[in-house]
Amino acid sequence: MASIKDVAAEAGVSVATVSRVLNSHPSVSEEARTRVLAAVDALGYRPNAVARSLRTAQTRTLGLVISDVLNPYFTELARFVEEEARALGYSVIIGNADERPELQDHHIRTLIDRRIDGLLVSPADGGSPLMRDVALSGTPMVFVDRWIPGIDVPVVRADGTGAVKDLVAHLHGLGHRRLAIIAGPAATTTGNERVEAFRAAMRELGLALPDAYIGQGDFQAASGRRATERFLALAEPPEVVFAADNLMALGALDAIRARGMRVPDDVALAAFDDIPWFVHTDPPITAIAQPTADLARAAVRALADRIEGRTPQSVTLPASLVVRRSCGGAASNQRSDR
Repeated sequence: MASIKDVAAEAGVSVATVSRVLNSHPSVSEEARTRVLAAVDALGYRPNAVARSLRTAQTRTLGLVISDVLNPYFTELARFVEEEARALGYSVIIGNADERPELQDHHIRTLIDRRIDGLLVSPADGGSPLMRDVALSGTPMVFVDRWIPGIDVPVVRADGTGAVKDLVAHLHGLGHRRLAIIAGPAATTTGNERVEAFRAAMRELGLALPDAYIGQGDFQAASGRRATERFLALAEPPEVVFAADNLMALGALDAIRARGMRVPDDVALAAFDDIPWFVHTDPPITAIAQPTADLARAAVRALADRIEGRTPQSVTLPASLVVRRSCGGAASNQRSDR
């Protein structure tokens, strides 16, 4: 493997000049820069990232801790985070919390030990003492999708309030009055926010949300299945099941089909977090879509700003309703952006 001394010899310049070129120092002449870059290409030289990190106290590496890598929403988020980070010159190490706070904290400790430059975190719960300690330590950190109230770091998230209101209005317009929700964990901000938005939207239309029509889920398919089984066993089951994430919606669909029932003829189904699979189900599922790519890019840029000494602002982007056939009515693929 070529060394920086080999590059200097090939280009006919000093090692210091090579170093300045590689670090984009403005004091190097264009002629010297051209010779150095040509030598780098000819020798296949690659800078030693470990040595550079010891000199600069930066590793050009970001940590991303996501709640569940098997959830297609977070898989897509991770993809766009890695893409944007690469464009800004950073690598990404990903930790999967699997919706378990203790595993989340394990990944955070490991990433900090590896001297990452900053953390992107979608918290698995709202009470991690470690997360508060990390924020107080000055480690650059940004919350994405979910956040922990009281921790003063930028938050990049989607606001689904308007899209949930659009969904309830859509269901009401189709004649549905008995609406149920499978909520996410109460310990997460998104779990609370979505059920409260649903309740408020129903209240505006004069619809009640009885306790029997609120199922407690954990953003996993099995919990969506269990909640839906309970709904369908009621003396007066709901006309609509709204799952507060995509995996719980798939679990709900399993429960409906296991009873020999059809969507939307026997019960309508809608979901928060649109995924590519939803257009391939029969019928395609109405869903609230988050701007995943834009969230990922905004989160990486906010973290890069923190690392580089700037002060980023929190970012809130609107979610949107995508109407398909799972709630009845004609297939329209209508998108309502809020």
